[in-house]
Amino acid sequence: MDFQLSDDQRALRSGMRDLLGAVFDRDRMRAAVERGGGVGRGGGVGRDRGVDRGLWRELGAAGFFALRLPEEAGGVGLGLPEAVLLFEEAGRALLPGPLVATHLAAGLVKGAAEGEAVVTVAEGGGRPVADLGGADAVLVGGGAGAVAGERLEVLTGEGLEAFVAGAVPVRSMDPLTPLHRVMGLAGASEAYPGALRREGALLSAAEQLGSAARTTEMAVQHAGAREQFGSLIGSFQAVKHLCADMLARTEPARSAVYAAAVTGDPVEIAAAKLLADEAAVRNARDCLQIHGGMGFTWEADVHLHLKRAWLRTARWLTAAEAEEILAADLGPVRPLYGGSAAVG
Repeated sequence: MDFQLSDDQRALRSGMRDLLGAVFDRDRMRAAVERGGGVGRGGGVGRDRGVDRGLWRELGAAGFFALRLPEEAGGVGLGLPEAVLLFEEAGRALLPGPLVATHLAAGLVKGAAEGEAVVTVAEGGGRPVADLGGADAVLVGGGAGAVAGERLEVLTGEGLEAFVAGAVPVRSMDPLTPLHRVMGLAGASEAYPGALRREGALLSAAEQLGSAARTTEMAVQHAGAREQFGSLIGSFQAVKHLCADMLARTEPARSAVYAAAVTGDPVEIAAAKLLADEAAVRNARDCLQIHGGMGFTWEADVHLHLKRAWLRTARWLTAAEAEEILAADLGPVRPLYGGSAAVG
């Protein structure tokens, strides 16, 4: 089996990178940071200050959300491997908003596929809800409803208004991701209630992969340009090791994410999320260290990757949940020795 990307897949990834470079370049990203992030209602700024809905519609027009819908349903008709490539690019660009939830809601929520509706998710387990103030619908995991064969409830209209009314804003470490805590939301949620949660974890892992790759590039670029003591800092062995470690974390994570997208296996998805989370967080930390004091400043972009990576580790599938899935796949634990007596 050939796991190399096809020419069509490479073209898809390249096209999305070009699109994001045009509609969400660094200037627009920094402007969103200064406004406070989020996706506003209506034509522009809504209850959450932030990115204009025009960006969401441009993504919809490009097929970002409808990528996996059948062509007869108005979609592109591609699969999970192709979706992973798009979300990897979104992670590189620090694209804000509930991208994963809206992508998964295409075909379930009217307007989601076209980018006319913003859909977020309430996962339960005490986790805050992202981008709630600007959402047109909320997917509630473990709800009383049954959607697509899963325990999932879609809140819109009056149900959404009541849900939002019971939400309390909480401080978010990521200026591009406003958070709310909803009182009374189910305190416990299964690690894997269904395919939507699995796919959400994988797409989130793809975003983490994109961020890990981008911070590796940023670190190498800075190390090749910054001089200290009359030499490029990239010539120092300690900096070389940091950059090498970043690449050594990114590429195994890439292999795991791409493989899980092909197989759709729950255990492989758990492993991919675990590796991608680690790569995104640790690479951002190392990138910040290579940048030195400059990396801590508000004007640098390194801290934004770190903060977003931290938030994503708690979304869809946490490290603890992923580890439980991997441990369960190993089978029952057997004692090493038949008896308790020490060998003497």
